[in-house]
Amino acid sequence: MAAIAPVSNPAGHNALVYTTTHPEHGDAKPNGLGIDDDHSSRVHRLRGSRVRTHRSTSFVTSTSSGSTIPRLEAVVARVRSRPPIVPSNFTHELEHQKTTVEDLVDFDGADDPYWPINWSRKKKIITTALYSSTTMTASWASSAFSPGTQQVAQHFGVSNQVATLGTSLFLFGFGLGPLLWAPLSEVFGRKTSVLPPMLVAICFDFAAGSASDFQTLMIARFFAGFFASAPVTNTGGVLSDLFPASQRGIAMAAYAMAVVLGPGLGPIVGAALVAQPQLGWRWTEYFSGILQITVLIVDVIFIDESYPPRLLVYKARRLRHQSGNWALHAKFEEWDISIGELARKFLVRPIQLLTTPICFLMALYASFCYGILYMQLGAIPLIFEQHRGWRAVPASVPFSSLLLGSFLGAVVNIYNQIIYNNKAAGKVAPELRLPPMMLGSVFFSAGLFVTGWSADPSYPWIAPVIGIAMTGFGFFTVFQAALNYLVDTFSGYAASAVAANTFLRSCFAGAFPLVIAPLYNGVGIPWGTSIFGFFSILMVPVPWIFYIFGERIRKKGKWSR
Repeated sequence: MAAIAPVSNPAGHNALVYTTTHPEHGDAKPNGLGIDDDHSSRVHRLRGSRVRTHRSTSFVTSTSSGSTIPRLEAVVARVRSRPPIVPSNFTHELEHQKTTVEDLVDFDGADDPYWPINWSRKKKIITTALYSSTTMTASWASSAFSPGTQQVAQHFGVSNQVATLGTSLFLFGFGLGPLLWAPLSEVFGRKTSVLPPMLVAICFDFAAGSASDFQTLMIARFFAGFFASAPVTNTGGVLSDLFPASQRGIAMAAYAMAVVLGPGLGPIVGAALVAQPQLGWRWTEYFSGILQITVLIVDVIFIDESYPPRLLVYKARRLRHQSGNWALHAKFEEWDISIGELARKFLVRPIQLLTTPICFLMALYASFCYGILYMQLGAIPLIFEQHRGWRAVPASVPFSSLLLGSFLGAVVNIYNQIIYNNKAAGKVAPELRLPPMMLGSVFFSAGLFVTGWSADPSYPWIAPVIGIAMTGFGFFTVFQAALNYLVDTFSGYAASAVAANTFLRSCFAGAFPLVIAPLYNGVGIPWGTSIFGFFSILMVPVPWIFYIFGERIRKKGKWSR
């Protein structure tokens, strides 16, 4: 067990220097310490340079004894008609004897193989691949339903526009789910906050496929999205557990490709299922559930918990049984979980961060691009099936050009990670994340105009396909660079920044499929697409402004300085 030295504070008392949340993506930024992603500095903090963080809980005063009790406990006591349990109810002769820092369980130094950042490369790759695959199946379920929209409308006697709610409600569930799964991951760990919700999402997939009325289908789709958002929310935290900043960009590129694979491949397979008379739209849901449960079984077998504070809890539990020393404990076990604190971190603070120029503009741009990605679920069939007269399955193949563009974007981001490592020299340099976004913003806008104005059948089919690929390239570079920039800028509050971005992007993604058909039918494909293109042009200066003035803006910000 690594020794943890007490540090004398000005008042003459000993304060344990320690944090109970992961410094790279948590919100408990140590007082007086800068957040540094360098491996050696993190180890130094872990072993003896940390600041104790005090958790707050909402309390009320007991009128009988003057002691304080949690407000929730007081309410529960009234409901259950029993006297509230206050501290003075329990006594012990040693209750005033506090445990010492020597009783804390920690990692065994910088090279402890139990620490996820020291796992073997093979184990890290397998873990990343499994979480990414789980994320891919979640985004797959969000888009595979889209080709069956017309059949759903005919089956239940509703309009195509109403049937599109099956996609939008899933994405709205994607937006609300992180508000629950993100805090749970910091209480119960990553694995527990991802795999059980995915099992529930699978149940709702099959419920949607077997729905006997339209209301049941819509409710099942919403809750399938709500629970399937768990891996989308927490995989970024897993990568922060496994990789330092110098390697995380490459891992994030692999994860982001998984996010794009779902909307890229789901509609193609979904169209093939819908085209089979013996299968139809219900099998888009059944196949999504089968795919998810297959990956989930592999996850249960091979995935280990990766959240360091939870791992130390497991280690302390084992040491207590082995040694018989029941005072041994992890720092995380001292945390009296407060609903109010979690609400501030994942509900209030994301809204506060959205009031800052960096978080607002970056999240807005990333969310807009994410919305355009899901807008293609309606745009591509309209362009190739209705206007060019292609059959349903061939008309879905252009979705693969999104994947090609995204793959090229991943290559650019990986190359930029190499440049980042050389220039940053082990420090956090948020502005060095932006060059791919500066390039991608131009391609993204150009791709929208190329797609819209070449949609007419008088132009070769390859022209709109090239435009879609350009849009995919722009989406990937903008989306990933914005996410990395937010994490680096708000390093002490990264969980809140990611929560803000996730909620906003899912709102865009849910709304865009609803407006695309009326928009195209009203003003036509060229001008309908151009409306989004003009908005994207307004966003092009964003990465350039922050690349030049970002450091100055960060130093003035309450949350980023």
